[in-house]
Amino acid sequence: MITTADEPHLSEPEREPGTAGQPADENIWLEDIHGEAPLAWVREQNARTEELLQDAEYSQLERRILEVMDSTDRIPMVNKRGDHYYNFWKDEKNPKGLWRRTTWESYLSEQTDWEILLDVDALAAKEGQEWVFHGADFLRPEEGQPYRLAMLSLSPDGGDANRHREFDVETLSFVPASQGGFDIPTAKGNVDWLDGDTLLVSTTAEGLPATSSSYARTTVRLRRNQALADAERIFEVPEDHMMAVVAHDSTPGFERTFAVDLIDFYNRTTFILQNGGWAPIDVPTDVSLSAHRDWLLFRPRQDWEVGGELHRAGSLLAASFNGFLAGERNLVALFTPDEHTSLQSWSWTRDFLILNLLRDVSSEIRILTPGTSVSASPVPWKSTFLDACPPLHDVNAYAVDDEAEVSEGGNDYWLVATGFTTPTTLMRGTLAASAGSHSVIKASPSFFDSSAYEVQQFFALSADGTRIPYFQIAVKDLVLDGQNPTQLSGYGGFEVSRTPAYSGVVGRAWLERRTPETPTSNNNGAPTGTHSRGGVYVVANIRGGGEYGPMWHRAALQENRHRAYEDFAAVAKDLISRGVTSPERLGCVGGSNGGLLVGNMLTQYPDLFGAVSCGVPLLDMRRYTKLSAGYSWIAEYGDPDDPAQWDYIRTFSPYHLLRDGVEYPETFIWTATSDDRVGPVQARKMAARMQAMGIPNIWYHETLEGGHAGASDNRQAAALQARSHHFLWRTLAGRS
Repeated sequence: MITTADEPHLSEPEREPGTAGQPADENIWLEDIHGEAPLAWVREQNARTEELLQDAEYSQLERRILEVMDSTDRIPMVNKRGDHYYNFWKDEKNPKGLWRRTTWESYLSEQTDWEILLDVDALAAKEGQEWVFHGADFLRPEEGQPYRLAMLSLSPDGGDANRHREFDVETLSFVPASQGGFDIPTAKGNVDWLDGDTLLVSTTAEGLPATSSSYARTTVRLRRNQALADAERIFEVPEDHMMAVVAHDSTPGFERTFAVDLIDFYNRTTFILQNGGWAPIDVPTDVSLSAHRDWLLFRPRQDWEVGGELHRAGSLLAASFNGFLAGERNLVALFTPDEHTSLQSWSWTRDFLILNLLRDVSSEIRILTPGTSVSASPVPWKSTFLDACPPLHDVNAYAVDDEAEVSEGGNDYWLVATGFTTPTTLMRGTLAASAGSHSVIKASPSFFDSSAYEVQQFFALSADGTRIPYFQIAVKDLVLDGQNPTQLSGYGGFEVSRTPAYSGVVGRAWLERRTPETPTSNNNGAPTGTHSRGGVYVVANIRGGGEYGPMWHRAALQENRHRAYEDFAAVAKDLISRGVTSPERLGCVGGSNGGLLVGNMLTQYPDLFGAVSCGVPLLDMRRYTKLSAGYSWIAEYGDPDDPAQWDYIRTFSPYHLLRDGVEYPETFIWTATSDDRVGPVQARKMAARMQAMGIPNIWYHETLEGGHAGASDNRQAAALQARSHHFLWRTLAGRS
């Protein structure tokens, strides 16, 4: 626990209203997100930060980043629905984007002929609303008919709350209310088609109840021409659970409806609609389920004993769908993790199951051929590896259209390959009983000279002796004199894996940037000439993430959260001890949970870093459950309203760890007013407290739009990236 001598800086000895025994929060007024006074403070901070950062070099950097984001040579990734391939596209001429489709023959050509379905810029101009496109959900058509009707998700500001509107791709228009068109008001939630005249709607719109996490608590069955208030409530979860979701599987011959009570991020109860009622599927709440035709797949987050056999956390298990519901417990282990290998995702083609794995954070792909699903003694599945994964790359395979007949590509798969210095390549292949074959369909251009750089993987030892992998991307002739400007990135939460990925933005904004020529020396200290050095980019695979499966994540949950921060600090120390960089040349960057990560680097390890870029962050862990969607993350961090849990939460709450008399790194905190997931107020309060303490070089910027991503179009995204990279570069590379 923190002793009295270590209490944080407070301007007043008052107590926060309604929180017995807790110190006052002098910045509580900044929690009024759209209040006049807080927004005036934001405008003042933005002007100050823009005056510092937005110089001529920044403008050039922003332009070069925007060139990458707006490049018409990028791969237009597609989803197949029926005979068409759908894509959403943003560029310089279409900043809000185009929803469009094409045929396979046209997609293969150099000049694809796209049919524009919805111009979001034109829609925004027509309706006077800054719409952000968040996807489309098609109604399955009758056999032999084309896909026609879709529910579009449109956010008014880039946040998580969406308006769901029915769209007709034949008339290229929203279905009007006069014709019974569905139009669900803006709110958090989701919709799914039950049939052509019925939606399953989970929403907080029009007074429907929300959970403590701000998500939908109920699901209604909404019929065409019916008011939302009159729709039948068919499923409800307790208020302190995370959300309610109901979805319909419309696979011909396997139609069934599921409801999910999402208790928290890692626990849920899944129900199936049987005989007019909801029947729970009998598995522990930490076991994830997925159904596909005859099969039911299970992935436990903790070790699970079933049928007299113990299955490790992170395994993938299969059972007959009907047999399991009838009480059979004959499970087949399709994948069992080891200390190096974890399962990241899976996808069904018509006849095969694709497993995307990580082995020490490099991809492997396994193809499984199912055995029988009805035998009392299940037949083992055949397993082969897909030869498609070079070392230190991220390669993922997934089905093109698992419902198509085999002769029409039902066993076709997409293969997307990328690496830190390898532009993304899109391939398509076909699985057969013997093997899979694939060929290149499209390749992204290179936005920087990757031939000058090499990717290496190293392992640092954390405080408890655990080996922590990290990737280092740097010039091949890197001088290990401790003088390289180095950007260390990480996340470490929610079982999210940080894998190799090409970024033209990082290449241009960091790797290629150069300091003035710097004198170098040999091991004896004798000068050897000059060296024009670029930046070093590092990605740390710390605990709390999913790189080694659920146990890697659980190792840094709640009272063990400090492990993630010790891991990240260990990587920083390893970079320094190897001579890659030094504290004055080392910066760290993170967003969301990663913002909490670097906030703890700022407050707990200030001597390791020269600069911190902290985006859309959690920082006030005393009040995070009362802000935006924060209540939903108690399973990750703990409940600060429980005194026993607050005892450990306070040890990683940056807002409460600030101390007088500490020399903190230069800090840039950035967020978005429209972020309705984490919200902007924690970032505001942290910057305000640091400035009030007289800590120098604390910069803050808040964009109005963009939601939790911090940007709703490419120009905003380029500006965000330019500010962060430019801040780090001028701070770390500009030091004498």
